[in-house]
Formats: sequence, structure tokens, C-alpha cells
Amino acid sequence: MTLVARCWWLLAGGALVLATPQRTGLTEAPRLAAVYDSILNAQFDRTDAALAKTCPPAPQGACQALAAEAVWWQILIDSGNRALDRRLIDLAGAAVAANLQWTRREPGRAEAWFYLAGSYVPLVQLRVARNERLAAARDGNKIKAALERSLQLDPSLDDAHFGIGLYRYYADVAPLYAKFLRWLLLLPGGDRVSGLREMLLARDRGVLLRGQADFELHQIYLWYEGRPRAALTLLESLDARYPANPIFLQRIADVHDVYFHDLNASASAWKRLIDRAREARVYDAALIEARAERKLRDLNARRGEK
Repeated sequence: MTLVARCWWLLAGGALVLATPQRTGLTEAPRLAAVYDSILNAQFDRTDAALAKTCPPAPQGACQALAAEAVWWQILIDSGNRALDRRLIDLAGAAVAANLQWTRREPGRAEAWFYLAGSYVPLVQLRVARNERLAAARDGNKIKAALERSLQLDPSLDDAHFGIGLYRYYADVAPLYAKFLRWLLLLPGGDRVSGLREMLLARDRGVLLRGQADFELHQIYLWYEGRPRAALTLLESLDARYPANPIFLQRIADVHDVYFHDLNASASAWKRLIDRAREARVYDAALIEARAERKLRDLNARRGEK
């Protein structure tokens, strides 16, 4: 067997990455981070144009993953509306297919595996929201495997630690039915401490997922860590950075109400959101104004006000 033939044989078997210098980090990370920031700021009317300007020079698979993520945030803002579910499924499916092809063309390219993982994320988020637990668990394991591969190829890819940390954390703290699913699917177990540590590492060192990390961490601090003050700090930071996204100020109002029992602070947050909606400074202003007014009426009733 010639040397060239041997190299190709080993590569096909997954035992060797070609001995040429491998790229590290994320290509055009600042451009992609700017698009992600616009998504977190609920500027969805600009997403398609921003992605078209970004990819190329950024990898097309990255933009396809972000396109699906943008639809997820629209769904999250109006989670009871299923009109966008099919669009998210189609976009995420196309992103998965494109990035799978990329990993086959360049199995030694860490960011290909990273964006493959990212392509599955909106699907998992949607399936969790729609109580499709088995499918969510299966895809969650695919995310973890792809991210672990990306870190094997490029240990400097700090953003990849976030998804792995999230998996490990929730695999440890999950309720019994979720742990049964994990056992049924032969999925690896979790570690709450190391999972949180990895998420914080990604938040501090990552270039793409800092805003998303803050959002996920605020939920963990509320639901599992008993740290509502830390969660509120993260939400206030998110709202300052992304004021057009109503979710963050809504969550601030809820935290003041549910965790601190401060009805006045909660009312103040809802009033601020109403003002933004009336001035068309938030996404889907009519929906958000009606929602915030309803919440404020309920809150005022509890405070004994008309």
C-alpha cells in the first residue's frame, strides 16, 4: 500500500487527521457574534440580510445554524403560538444536513463539529418546549458528542464548553423521568459542579455565546442554585444590552414578584415594558403591550389598586 493510500485508509477509519496545520477558533467570529447579538436583541427583520452579508466570509453552516436560532427566539417570545414551529424544524434540519456534510469533508475542522452541535440546539429547545422529551434527549446527546469532538480537535474553542457544561449540569439535576430516559438511551451521566464550571468558562472566555450563556445561567440560578439575586443581575445586564427583546424585562418583573415578593418593583418593570411597547421599541409591540398591561392589572389587583 502506498503512503498516500495508507493515509486515506486511516482517515476513512477515523484514526488520523491529516497532518496539515488545522485551523483553530471560529472563522469570522466577530461578524457572527454581531449577528447573534442582533438576534438576542430581537431584530429579526434584519436577520436574513445580516446573515447574507456574513456568510461568506463566515462559514455557511454557521449562518444556517443562526437562522434556526433566530426563529427559536421568536417562538420563545410568543411560546403559545405554534405558527413558526415548522419553519424552525425545516431550518434546523437544513443546518444539520449542511454541517454534517462539512464534518465529512473536513473531519479535522473543529468549528464544523461546533456548528453541527449548534444546528441541533434550536430543535432541542423546541422539543423541550413541546414536551417531546425522548427526541430532545437523543438530540441533546448528539450535541454533546459533536462538542466533545470539536474540543478534541481544538482545545482553545471555549464556546464549546457551554453546551457540554449545560448537558452535564442538567443530566445531574434532572427529575427522575429524565434520568430514566437517560438510562433508557444509554446516555452518559452528569455532574452539576463541573457542568456549571464549564458554562462559566464559556461565558468568561467565549466569543459567540456570552449572551446566551447569561440567559441560560439566570434560569439555573433561579431553578436550582437558589441565587435569585445573581439571576436578577444577569437579566438586568441582558436587558441593558438587548432592550428590544421583551423577554428579559418580563423575567425581571417576574423575579421581583415571585422571588423577592416586591410588587412595586415588579409593577415598575411592567410599566417600563409598556412604555417601550407604546414607543415601538420592542419586538411585536402590540402583543407585548397587551401582555404587560394584563400583567400590570393583575399585579395592581393584588396590591389593592384599581
